[in-house]
This record gives sequence, structure tokens and C-alpha cells, in this order.
Amino acid sequence: MPSSLPRTAPRTAAVSAVVATALAAGLLAAGTATATADEATATAIRIHDIQGTTRISPLAGQQVSGVSGIVTGVRTYGSRGFWFQDPQGDDNPATSEGVFVYTGSVPTVAVGDAVTVSGTVTEYVPGGTSSGNQSLTQITRPTVTVTSSGNPLPAPTTITARSVPSAYAPEGDPAAGGSINGLTLQPGSYALDHYESLEGTNVRIGSSRVVGATSRHHELWVTVKPHENDNRRGGTVYGSYTSQNTGRLQIQSLTPIAQQPFPKANVGDWLTGTTEGPLDFNQFGGYTLTARTLGTVADRGLERETTEKQQRGELAVATYNVENLDPSDPQGKFDALAKAVVDNLASPDIVALEEIQDNNGAKNDGTVAADQTLKKFTDAIVAAGGPAYEWRTIDPVNNKDGGEPGGNIRQVFLFNPERVSFTDRAAGDATTATGVVQEKGRAALTHSPGRIDPANPAWDNSRKPLAGEFTFRGRTVFVIANHFGSKGGDESLVSHRQPPNRSSEVKRLQQAQAVNAFVKDILHVQRTADVVVLGDINDFEFSETTKALTDGGALHAAVTSLPRGERYSYVYQGNSQVLDQILTSPSIRRFEYDSVHINAEFAEQNSDHDPQVLRFRP
Repeated sequence: MPSSLPRTAPRTAAVSAVVATALAAGLLAAGTATATADEATATAIRIHDIQGTTRISPLAGQQVSGVSGIVTGVRTYGSRGFWFQDPQGDDNPATSEGVFVYTGSVPTVAVGDAVTVSGTVTEYVPGGTSSGNQSLTQITRPTVTVTSSGNPLPAPTTITARSVPSAYAPEGDPAAGGSINGLTLQPGSYALDHYESLEGTNVRIGSSRVVGATSRHHELWVTVKPHENDNRRGGTVYGSYTSQNTGRLQIQSLTPIAQQPFPKANVGDWLTGTTEGPLDFNQFGGYTLTARTLGTVADRGLERETTEKQQRGELAVATYNVENLDPSDPQGKFDALAKAVVDNLASPDIVALEEIQDNNGAKNDGTVAADQTLKKFTDAIVAAGGPAYEWRTIDPVNNKDGGEPGGNIRQVFLFNPERVSFTDRAAGDATTATGVVQEKGRAALTHSPGRIDPANPAWDNSRKPLAGEFTFRGRTVFVIANHFGSKGGDESLVSHRQPPNRSSEVKRLQQAQAVNAFVKDILHVQRTADVVVLGDINDFEFSETTKALTDGGALHAAVTSLPRGERYSYVYQGNSQVLDQILTSPSIRRFEYDSVHINAEFAEQNSDHDPQVLRFRP
């Protein structure tokens, strides 16, 4: 069968409303589909005709009838519908033989049914067109006829290390705004094209390493390439924008959780045996094997790490994002976080916390104080055998620092007064900037604690950096705690634009420039000043954000001292990557750095971030 409409099929110059919408959204290149939805397709249409050789169906917006195939998967929850597949392919590797039928209600078909389907071909964009996601070709408003049952399923296509190309995606078409939608698929050259050519198809993987732990949404990530940027803990390290780890694949189950629990797996475990089902495309992760048959998890015994205790003359400084901590959280969360500070982080002298919420959490009633949150946490640390930490922070203006509405997240300094002292200097408030002055030939802050340049538009609806002046064994150490803007709004790695639009970088770049300028102010007054910049930077060690922080040699990204396989604090969609960082001024020449892996790789987490620890002698 041809891979487009037969020449005898009627055509008109009108464009259907569906296609017009897609054109306006940039999902269809001009001229991709010009037929109206009321054009009948009297000649039998096959599934590969619907899928075509690009990401957008050549029949988008058209009515099709009598499309035949075998049901390979039924989804009774979420986006309800079923997949069916033509057992007779066209031998074109660029055209998929399977497609999703969106029913909107629980389907009345079963796996193995032979069916004929009539309906409208549409391109559905998970997350909406503003997400930048690719679209899923599907048949909507269907009429379904079961012609027989109990048929053998089409043989699955096996996805292997050899079948998935090492190159990730073609460059997008500049004339189409960087979109790859209109490009002919090259499944033998690019990983995204390979997966797209299997969209809706019955696929299979063999035993594969888990690279993203089971999430609260009942999904996990594996890689079919066991040696692709792997590290000693079993993860797949994300090392650059051009190294996308093409073997990653999301795994979900077609069976509702109420009927069959989803397996719990940590990074480094293996999903053994055979996992088989239709290849879907969804908003949260892109290409997803929706398993009819799910392999068995083999536990490889991943353990949480413990850092070394600082020596007497060493200052230990840590950063830890505690994920929206507030007094309404279970005591168990406070206890687990406290135990991690004491046991896994060895009770650092200074801990910069991110995402400490106010005293009533997400309740949006104007409360901004967080003293109850901090007392509950520091009490839990003492109960776990740790020091009686004191704290310093600045309450934000209500709902002006981003994060969960009403939560008023902020950075906080915890410090052990038996080891280090805090220099209080006319504590600033949420809107007053701290500055740098010279005092007895040395740099000093005008406000300690104080905020850095809070009126700068770079910090609009974002956390303002918290600066503090500490003294350890007679030497001043400046610590700046940060929580830069999130990656929200960025297009995903599987965007229809390649490379994806990373719009959130603009704000983080401005934030990094502001912090860098402040550090330079300190170093201008005192070239030998010890400055530590740390926190949830929300960006990679190779990013423009990090380059801006280190501009002019003002700071050094300490994470780069680690072997590449150890450079990560967060696992996202199977990529182990850096978000949390500690940076040091030039005077801090010798140090030990540790990314302490206790959360990000595990199905059971106390936070979604791993803490970072730096030890040095001021």
C-alpha cells in the first residue's frame, strides 16, 4: 500500500478546522495536509498510511474508515483508549504500523481482537501546544467493529542497544522555527526518529538497567544501552547538551495499580526478563513503553552514601534542598531529614537549606515566618544526636519568591555555634540589599544576614540570595545561599523543536550575573576573602548559568573536581544531572567535595535532591 492517500482519493483546496488549528500552532508545516474532514476515503486506508513518514500524519484532520488491525493494548484509566496494529507492514522503516484510538471512555475491545476502526485522524499534543512537545497521532471519535477475537498479536519490535542510534535528533528546520515535524524520519540515524517510527507499535525490551527510580506516579526509567555514560552506582550521567543518553525509555504499566502494584526499583536495579507493550508518547517523559507484560525487578542493593566527618581544622559547608518542608509534614519526614544531616552529612558546620516553607505551609493567609518549621527541624536534629544548630534567615514578602503559593519558600543558614559563629550586622529585610564595605582592611557585609540585590528584576517571583558572614577559627567566611529559578517552561528533550527552547535559562543567567557581581565586590575589597556560593542552582555544571557564576575567575564550580560519573545531584527522566552546586573563591585552593547520594536515585526519598558537602581549611 502507498504511504499516502491514493491518487484517486478526492481532494479540495479547503483546510479542515483541525488542520488549520495545527497549522496555527506550528505543528504542521504549510502544505502538509490540505484535505477537509468530510473527505471520504473510499479506498481502504492502512495504519502506515495514517502514520506516514513524518511526525505529522498526512491524513491529519481527515475521516478514515475501515482501518483494520489487531488490538495490542487497552488503557482503561487516564487517556482511555486502545492501540491496534496492522500485522502486514509496508516494509518502510519510517512508517509505524500501530496507532492509538482515543475513546474517552473505557474501551469495549480486548487485546487480540481484530477490529476495523473509522474516525478522525488527529494530532494530539500532550501538555498543549505551549509545551513544545511532539504530537501523538491518533484516531478520535471512533466507530469500532470487532470482527474476531483471540488472534495472535503482531510480533513485537525489539528495541536494543544496537537498534537505537547514538545520535539523538536531527537539527530542526530553521524555516519551521526549528521544528523537526516536517522532516522525513531517519530511524537508522537518530534516536528520536527511531522511537517515532515505532509510535503505537507493539515493542519489546529485554533485561535493562534502571536509570530512574520508581516515582510516585508509578513509572520508572531504564536504558537499553547498559554502558552509555554509566557510572558506578548504575545511573546514566547527563554530561552535555549534545549527549542525550539515547537508550533511555520510560516504563509504565497498562494494568491499573489497584489490580497490580507497580514494582519498586532504585537506580542500578535491573528490570529483568521481557517487557512488552505499545510504545506511547506522553507529556511526562515522551516515548513510553506501556507494558502489557512487565519484567521483574532485580534489586542490586544500592545504598545511601555517607560523607566523611570534617577534621578539627576543617570547615564543612553543605547545601540541602529539603523539598517544601513545613510543620504540617509528618514527623517522619523531619526525623528522616534530620538523620541524614547527622549521619549521612556528618553534621556540617554550616548548612544552607532551600525550600523551607513558612509556619503553615501552602495555606495562603499571609503568614511568612518560618520559626516553627525551623524549630521542629533543629529539634529533630538534636534528637538524632546532632548539634543544637542555630539559624539565620530573612522572611520574604508574601508570595513574592515563587514556589508553592502560600508556602513562601526561602533559604536558611543552620550553623553549629560550638564550631562556628555568625556575625550579625544590622540584619536586612526582604527588600533591603546588603552591600560590601571595608572594615579594618577586610571585607564586611552591611547587613548580615542580608539579601543580594533584591530589587533586581532577575529575582522577580524568585528566591533572593541570602548572604551571611561567619567566623571559623578567627577567619571570616562569606556564605551565599541560593535557589535560582526553576526549569519550568523549558521544552523537553523530546520537543518537536531541536534543539529545544530552554527559556528559563534567561532568568538564571541574570541571577548568576548578579551573584557573580556581588562576589567580585567582596574580592575587590579583599582579594583573599573566602567566599562560598552554594544552593539549588537549578542548572548544570556546563551551563551558561555556571559560566556566568564563574566569570572572571571569581568562583570555581567545585563539582567539576569530581570524576564525571559522580557529577549529579538529581535524577530526571533517567538522566543523572547536576542542579545543586557549591562554588568557591580563588583563596579556597584545596578542598574536598562530596555529592552525597541519598535521595535522587531511590524510590523512597526524603527529598528529590541530593545534598552537597564541601570541606576546607580557611
